Amino acid sequence: MGGKRERLCHCAHLAGQPPLLTAGWGGRRERARRSHAMPTGRRRSLQGNDGTPKVKISLTQTTIGKVSAPKVAAFSSRGPSYIYPGVIKPDIAAPGVTVLAAAQKAFMDAGILYHFDSGTSMSCHHVSGIIAVLKSLHPQWSPAALKSAIMTTAALTYDNNGMPIQANGKVSKITNPFDYGAGFVNPNMAADPGLIYDIEPSDYFKFFNCMGGLGSGDNCTTVKGSLADLNLPSIAIPNPRTFQATMRTVTNVGQANAVYKAFLQPPTGVEMTVNPSVLVFSKEKKVLSFKVTFKAMRRPIQGDYIFGSLTWHDGGSHWVQISIAVRIVIEDIYSKIS
Repeated sequence: MGGKRERLCHCAHLAGQPPLLTAGWGGRRERARRSHAMPTGRRRSLQGNDGTPKVKISLTQTTIGKVSAPKVAAFSSRGPSYIYPGVIKPDIAAPGVTVLAAAQKAFMDAGILYHFDSGTSMSCHHVSGIIAVLKSLHPQWSPAALKSAIMTTAALTYDNNGMPIQANGKVSKITNPFDYGAGFVNPNMAADPGLIYDIEPSDYFKFFNCMGGLGSGDNCTTVKGSLADLNLPSIAIPNPRTFQATMRTVTNVGQANAVYKAFLQPPTGVEMTVNPSVLVFSKEKKVLSFKVTFKAMRRPIQGDYIFGSLTWHDGGSHWVQISIAVRIVIEDIYSKIS
């Protein structure tokens, strides 16, 4: 940024303007604002400024009606994951455009304590803060349980106008789980998720080291299953030519005696079943497992990912939803090049 900052300072000096500059860039439908620290004290003495700069703030355009929000920014990380196609990417969506944040040291040295910034790093700060609050409410929960809580309760996929959330980019489009993951984060709902998909640290080693061919020895010789069986709060099936099944386990963290029923939204062209379709929890039974199966309803056709969801509902306030992505392929070669 050094060269750009110097050019901005030079232009401001020539124009004789007060020491305030903002620069914007980004997609056609969004603009990210950043501050640029400049040696304004010295410039004031050279320009004869009286030390009382004036700022005029005005709208750059007229907006009629509600501005659609939230939207997925053009710079946001998208799926699918080519390294681990059995995992939906990203996990969650959170605020990340033009966020007022504490300034970095370089800005603070110039007297700027806060400035607007944009990026996935801004979204990360929001989610990190939410995780910290959840950890204080549930200190016994594992990192996987905390992640599950924010994902299974983030069912918001419509904007404030009741329309599907849009994804900005070269061409705007309706979003899907490869844009927002589980949805837009909802911290209030995450505090009481009802059910969680927990994962032991050894499970990560088993699937990412052994299944990926990175591990060896006794720890890997007894490993069975696939990455699809990792107990994530999402399901991605990259190539179910005919039939594929995956297991998931949920832990009840709500009312001890609870009954959850499954509500399915199968991906188009895929037959999807859950067994059992009803989970009955009690003080003695807090952890239950179920199997999700996928089967092509007709002769497989090479195509892009299609999406669905699985939701567990207790008849009350708990809707525990996970996103599902399925891509049916004809042959391995198509899967590798598409």
